[in-house]
Formats: sequence, C-alpha cells, structure tokens
Amino acid sequence: MTKTFVLKTDAPVKDFKVNHQKELNSEQYQVVTEAEGPCLVLAGAGSGKTRTIVYRVAYLIERGVDPENILLVTFTNKAAREMLSRVELLLGRYPEKLWGGTFHHIGNRILRKYAKHLGYQSNFTILDEEDSKDLIKVCLKDEGIDIKARRFPSAAVIKDLLSYAKNSQSKLAEVIEARHPKWREIENQIVAINKRYEDKKKAGNAMDFDDLLVNWLQLLKKFPQVKDRLSAQFHYILVDEYQDTNYIQAAIIKELASVHHNVLVVGDDAQSIYSFRAADIGNILNFPEIFHGAKIFKLETNYRSTPEILAVANEVIENNPRQYPKVLKPMVKSFVKPNVVPATSASEEAQYIAEQILTLRDEGVPLNKMAVLFRASNHSQELEMELTKRDIPYDYRGGVRFFERAHIKDTLAFLKVIGNPKDEAAWLRILNLQVGIGDTTASKIYRKIKDMDCIIKCVEADLADILTPKAKIGWDSLASIFVRDLEIKKLKDLSNPAGLIRPLAKSDYRNYLEAEYPNFQERLDDLEQLALFAERYQDLNTFLSEVTLQEAFAVERGRPDYSEDEKLVLTTIHQAKGLEWQAVFIINLVDTAFPNQRAIVEEGGLEEERRLFYVAITRAQKQLFLSYPLTGSYSSMYLNTPSQFLQEIDERLLEEIKLMKENIWNRKDLNDGNISYLPDLDSL
Repeated sequence: MTKTFVLKTDAPVKDFKVNHQKELNSEQYQVVTEAEGPCLVLAGAGSGKTRTIVYRVAYLIERGVDPENILLVTFTNKAAREMLSRVELLLGRYPEKLWGGTFHHIGNRILRKYAKHLGYQSNFTILDEEDSKDLIKVCLKDEGIDIKARRFPSAAVIKDLLSYAKNSQSKLAEVIEARHPKWREIENQIVAINKRYEDKKKAGNAMDFDDLLVNWLQLLKKFPQVKDRLSAQFHYILVDEYQDTNYIQAAIIKELASVHHNVLVVGDDAQSIYSFRAADIGNILNFPEIFHGAKIFKLETNYRSTPEILAVANEVIENNPRQYPKVLKPMVKSFVKPNVVPATSASEEAQYIAEQILTLRDEGVPLNKMAVLFRASNHSQELEMELTKRDIPYDYRGGVRFFERAHIKDTLAFLKVIGNPKDEAAWLRILNLQVGIGDTTASKIYRKIKDMDCIIKCVEADLADILTPKAKIGWDSLASIFVRDLEIKKLKDLSNPAGLIRPLAKSDYRNYLEAEYPNFQERLDDLEQLALFAERYQDLNTFLSEVTLQEAFAVERGRPDYSEDEKLVLTTIHQAKGLEWQAVFIINLVDTAFPNQRAIVEEGGLEEERRLFYVAITRAQKQLFLSYPLTGSYSSMYLNTPSQFLQEIDERLLEEIKLMKENIWNRKDLNDGNISYLPDLDSL
C-alpha cells in the first residue's frame, strides 16, 4: 500500500528563522518550496546546488518534518558534514537524528541492524582496499596460483575487475572481455577466485565496500518487511550528485522511495564523467521514466564564471545529443574572452603557460587561485619540467609527479643499467620486477655481475649456481628484454634513448604492467610521453642526468617570495570536478589526446569526453586558456590536429594568441631536437 506524506505547513510563521525567498534566487526558491513527490533538479555548474539542498533540508525541518524522517545521501562524508553544518547555522540547532552521509556510510548503518537477515552478524568487519587485496592474495594461493612463477593478474587488478562487475551489475566474463581480453583464457580461474573470495568474506563475517551496497539492495529486495519499514521511515530522500550513481545506488533509492515517493535527486547530466567507475548516466537521463510524474527543475543561474567563459561552455555542451538542454546564465561581470593558444610544441606550450602564470601572479592572482587541467596524467610532464626550471611551486592533485611514478622509475632503471652496468640500485629494482626473483636472489645476481663492464656481458653471465628454477624463468625473461626487445647487441652507441623506451613498453614489461596495475593503459601512455620527451636527447646518459637532476631540484624546493601554501594546482579534469579557480589552463587539446582515443570507441564515449571538456571549462571564474602543441614530438614532421572540441566553438567567442610568427625552423629548442623542416605558423 502506498501513501504520500503531506508536509506540515501550518507551523507559526514567527518560528521560522530562515527567510528563504530573500536568501535564494527564484530557481532555488522554487525547488526548496515546491519539491514534493519525485523531483529531478538539474543543477548547472556554479548554480548553488549545495545551497539549494541545504535550504531544502532546513525548510522541511522548520515546517515540522522530524529529522529522523529525512535521508540525505552524498558522495563524500565531507560533503555530508558541510551540508549538515550549514543546516545547523540556518536553524540555530544541529539536526539530530537526520540520516546523512554517503551511500556506503548509510548502508553500513542499516546493515548493522539487519545483517542477520543475510546471514551476517551485526558486528561484521568492513574490509578496506588493502584488506580486500590481502584476502584475494590468500584466495590466489588457495587456488594454487603462484603469481611469482608467471604473469598473473595481481590482487589489485582482480579486485578492480570484481568491483566493476558488481557496481555495473555486469557479468564477470563481460568485464574481462571489455577490459582485459587477453585474460579470457584464465577466465575460469578468475571466476573461481571470485567465488572463493565471496565465501571467505561470508565465513569471516566481513564485507568489503562494494558489499555494503550490494547487500543493502539485496536486503531491500528479498525482505519486503524491511523495505517497507525503511521506506516508511524516510518521508523525504535527497540525493546529491545523482549523475554519478551506479545501477545499485539508483536501485536502492527507488526501493526506499516506494512508500512516500518524496525523492529529490540533484545533479547535472552535463557533468557525468565517471563511467569508468560504473557510474550510469542513464539514471539521471531516465529519471522521469523510472519515477512517473516526476517534476523537473533547472538551476541555470551561474555565480562562478564570466559571460565569456559561459558562452564557450554552453556552445560546447550543445553538441551532445543525449541531454537535458540547459543554458548557463551569468551573474558575474563581463571580463575577457577565453584565449586559444596554438604552440609549436609541447615545450613552447609549457613555456607560455609558465610565463603567463608568473604574469598573472605579478598582477595579483595568487598561485593557488590558478590551475592547469589535463585529460590524462601523462600530459603534465613537459609542464612539470618547465615549472621546476622556473622555481614555480606546484601541487599535483590526485596522483604522483611524473618522474616519481613507479613505472617511470622502472623504465629509467632499465636505461640506467644499459648506460652504467654497475648501478646497483637500478639492477635491484628491475630484478625485483621479475617472476621468481626476490630481494635475496636479486642481491646474489648483482654480486655476480657487478664487475662486468657492459650490459651484454651481464645478461650472458652464467648464473646457474644461484638461480632456482623459478628465478631462472625471471632472469631469462629479463635477459630476453635486453637481447630481443632492446637489441642491445646491435647498439653501436647510446644516442637514441627514445629508441630504447618504446620497445621496452612492448616487451614483457608491458605484461608486468597489465598484470600488476588496473590502470596499465594509462601507464603505457606515460611511457610514450617519456619517449617523446627523450627524443630531444642524442645521448642516453645526458638524458638520464637531466631527468634525475630536474626531479631532485623539484623535491621540496621553494622560493622565499612564495608563501608556504601558495602553490599552483596541477590536476586531471576528473580530480578537478567540484572545484574552481580564478584562472584555468586546459592543455594538450589535440585530437590524439582529448578526446581520448580509447574512450571514444566505447558507446557514448565521445559524449562523455565532451562532458569532461565542459567540466574543465566551467572550473574557470575569470580567465580561461585553451592550448595545444602543433607538433607531435621533437623529431617528427607530424602536425597535430586541434581537438574537435575546439573546432566546435564559434571562433568569435575566443581570442587567439599567436606566440610567434617566424618559421618554426628557427626555434632553437626544436633545432636541438633535430627537426629538419616544419612550415611557417602563418601557413597552417
């Protein structure tokens, strides 16, 4: 039996502390006061989404809704704390008993009470990511799989596969086919590991993060009395960032709203960018079909960006066919047009950005009010080098600086032992990557080869007396990388470091990356970026010295004229969502990089890439710079094509910055890279 909760509106006006009509714009006020029944709030970037949710909660409580009958679901605990704190400021009291938090947080609370229905005890343990990987390692061992004897997916990779399958409600075989087709031959083993993992969790009275959602949904579907009790309790359900929900999360909300039907979801389909985490844009696009009779509200008044920036954002997103049409309307004063900056190379692009950053700082913009955004982490390498040279401190968000990444250090270690076969640290690093070789065996191998004066002698050394059968497999694989893939016997000199990096990325080291890391494709992209950077060097040891010195200078080096916390922000666009800066630079806008080539072959991939570009644009408050390098690398005549997203923007909305008019041939840094000819910029 369904029933609709009727909001109490007869509370004395004199008791109301909040003047909603005065403190909200008309769009926000309509949501706060009229959002009864199923409601979809399409909140454009910078439109006051959080403010609207906070005032809606305060409005409900002031009008007699008991806080324990309100469920507020967010995607981070920080967001939940912020919202509840702001509700407290509005009402003058904390909303005790209100259910607020992430899906996982609330799922945990509910399962603590009803876990016995599913065969768990209420004191079940929650496994964090490391706990989960450790348990999967036990399952691998129990299945008789020795990952040290041959290349087999690591516990981290297996956990990633299992998690994606759960959250997207896909068959494990389908996920393997889509993400790692080469592992179809071990599909049965992965399925067996999954079963053993699930059995061990159940036997150990433990749940991982994914189980908190899966079991919560199972509880609602299998036990109607529990679902009815919970859905009767929650008179009002509010969900933030609904465009980022996956299948399970959306299904949970539907079940919980089955009694009162007061479900308010807030989100922006134009900012749905997490499909790789199993987020399903269909949840927000199909909301009116899932919740019949749903009202749709739009928050289109933007308080963040200038009219010039919003004009570009609106133009870009208009090209997506599947969306709720929205037009962001500016409240900020007009300023300058966004700049589009064609550069001759990635090096010149980096130089321009660094110079512009220093100029802006001299004009009064603090470094931490500026950000450089990029589609993939490997796009930042050239800029990191330039910032380091100029002593510009920066904060790399959501990851590790380029030359500090494990796979970059691995690659440099391979090159170091070629340039200097006596390098103990480099040998120990690459030996430990091999199957069957641990610290002890690696040390024995190094002691055996340390006095040899060339890499060929090292890999041809007789190690029969110190290698176990397993270690021999690893050593033979390593030797094969040097002999077969890097062809060290044919190396007459060490003038081509890039020519060593690319074959390494196709060797057994690639298999290691795929087996070890869920994001191995991104790591391969990093190696290609390293190869592009290496093309400017005609000597291996010079290249290695430059890289090492640059990174050494970058470590905790500051200048006295910068405050301790004043750092430029470097971040991928995915990490930048929800943030804003006074000046934003979006770099490497070429068709081979943005849109991402792998993403656009997936269903809906191009649309998501365009949404990602839209998110990047709407991070900017006053100034926006869109840049791209015209050449693909230092030694190539290949010319990049500007991103199709740039070409979709009316040129009248942008101001082009011409960095130089002379022939590219005259560029000293390009001449150092051995470029034979490139046309004049004016002819492009």
